[in-house]
Amino acid sequence: MRAIEIQSLTGPSGVAVIETNEPEPDSQSVVVDIVCGGVSFPDLLQSQGLYQYRPDPPFTPGIEASGVVRSAPSGSGFKTGDRVAAWTRGCLAETVLAKPEELFLLPDQLSFEEGAALVMNYQTAVFCMIDRGNLKAGESVLILGASGGVGTSGIQVAKGIGCSQVIGLVSTPEKREIALAAGADHVVLISDTWKDEVIELTGGRGVDMTYDPVGGDRFLDGVRALARFGRLVVVGFAAGDIPTVKVNRLLLRNVTIVGAAWGEAVAHDPSIPNNIHQRLLPMITAGIIKPPIGQVLDLSEAQEAYRLLDEREAVAKVLVRMRPDPS
Repeated sequence: MRAIEIQSLTGPSGVAVIETNEPEPDSQSVVVDIVCGGVSFPDLLQSQGLYQYRPDPPFTPGIEASGVVRSAPSGSGFKTGDRVAAWTRGCLAETVLAKPEELFLLPDQLSFEEGAALVMNYQTAVFCMIDRGNLKAGESVLILGASGGVGTSGIQVAKGIGCSQVIGLVSTPEKREIALAAGADHVVLISDTWKDEVIELTGGRGVDMTYDPVGGDRFLDGVRALARFGRLVVVGFAAGDIPTVKVNRLLLRNVTIVGAAWGEAVAHDPSIPNNIHQRLLPMITAGIIKPPIGQVLDLSEAQEAYRLLDEREAVAKVLVRMRPDPS
């Protein structure tokens, strides 16, 4: 079979496609033939040796994908032919072994491409915005990096729970269209005055939440854009720089900064993913959650997928097609 391999911790230049042996089935694992694999910012960081999980090269990357069950052990809840979304390490390969708890049946409303863009971003959005950030219906939220996979999923989850105003922040007019298509009520372009535009959109009040997967120089204005008793949820640092804040700023309007890491939480409580998936299903059925797909590349173009992320050219979700769609 073919698989992506990280051969050196040099980012896109260390990414290769290799021929390797299929994994040997065992009595506890489900064998999944992967159709599409998602390439996310943690994958890029891992290829640079900058992620908290740091395997030594060479290794097969990947943390989310979609595919078809080839075989499954009795009692696993899966059977041959099931369409599934997977979150399991090393899934950027044509065939993988997954634990049953690392798989979800793929709803009929979603394609394999959408299934490969479902797990990490939407699980992150629910956990970080709702479970950690306590976002509620009727509140307003500002989404930084609103055209990327994390941003668009945040927009849709916020709309799905009934937020009154969902505002996106993006860097270009093209990205603005992506955020609007994902469901944002308003989208602001980055400028010297973007924070003021956000506050104006809320009638001078500010937003109840800033959802920040970007960090860098946008973080501080994300704090400044908060309403009294608002909270900023720290999700990641796609801009590359980890920001700091003088904590007296938190006193000015009784605001809160919340750290939120889905992966760390799941490591301590493996029941979290299934719990969140059950909460996502009604939104999927209603058509509120429909993962936006950006670039879909052939497996032979895996290096390009990493380059798009590295050079901030990615929009929505970047996917690698591992095999033809069987449907």
